[in-house]
Amino acid sequence: MMTAEGKIIKGVGGSYYVSTENGLVECSARGRLRRELVPMVGDMVSVSIDKDGTGSIDRILPRRNFLVRPSVANIDILLLVCAAASPEPDLTLTDKLLATAASKNIEGVVCVNKTDLVSDENAEMLVSIYRGAGYRAFTVCAREGKGIPQITELIDKKTVAFAGLSGVGKSSLLSLVTGRQLTVGDVSRIERGRHTTRHVELIPAHGGYVLDTPGFSRLEVEGIKAQELRLFFPEIAKYEGQCRFRGCTHTAEPNCAVIAALEKGDIAKSRYASYKQMYEILKNIKDWEENK
Repeated sequence: MMTAEGKIIKGVGGSYYVSTENGLVECSARGRLRRELVPMVGDMVSVSIDKDGTGSIDRILPRRNFLVRPSVANIDILLLVCAAASPEPDLTLTDKLLATAASKNIEGVVCVNKTDLVSDENAEMLVSIYRGAGYRAFTVCAREGKGIPQITELIDKKTVAFAGLSGVGKSSLLSLVTGRQLTVGDVSRIERGRHTTRHVELIPAHGGYVLDTPGFSRLEVEGIKAQELRLFFPEIAKYEGQCRFRGCTHTAEPNCAVIAALEKGDIAKSRYASYKQMYEILKNIKDWEENK
């Protein structure tokens, strides 16, 4: 029997597929381990490999971050894909996912797809909202194969998860990036794509991994307290300490530096609207509800 370390790239049922320097090993998790900490796709693990080539997971190495829904660990970048049109961009969802990523110490990057459906000016307007907030943001067009190198450059030595509403072109972009023909659900008449992915899987690509998974459009804002939300909006966080009142919520207080910046056009109205909406929801969540 030999031992090795590797990354879980797929989990199906009770089986975990671990990428090691000796190749891909199908593993089970020891009973003691399952009781203490359930393995996740993305985990770095120590495994024992039997003579028949199968193995068992002995230990899960420390996680840098993890998400509960979907269950995945050690994400470097959350690539927020939104469509310039069809479906219309959901900026509130994009902002929610970016804040969640920041709270988990995951870099959020915005990718605007389907730029062939709108003018260059409209596409650039979307991108400028997020560049102005301090994020990396760029346009692509999966149908025309434009902008793909901007995605592949992100992936080198990183684990990149694609997120966004169904129908925005995530599967098409993943197919172009990985060279694998992934199933793409048709966009329905109400412009909500049909999800076709059935399990969480890391796909090797360009020196790193990309994550093909259902569920990111339902990603919840987990573990963020209302009073901490400002820290996960970079264009709001930079005004920390500049308001008249200590502990300013940036929602209605007089002499608020954030509201002043909004009125001057230094903060995008859509971003501030998302912040305020999320704050109103989070402030009504009690501590016992967060810990359920």
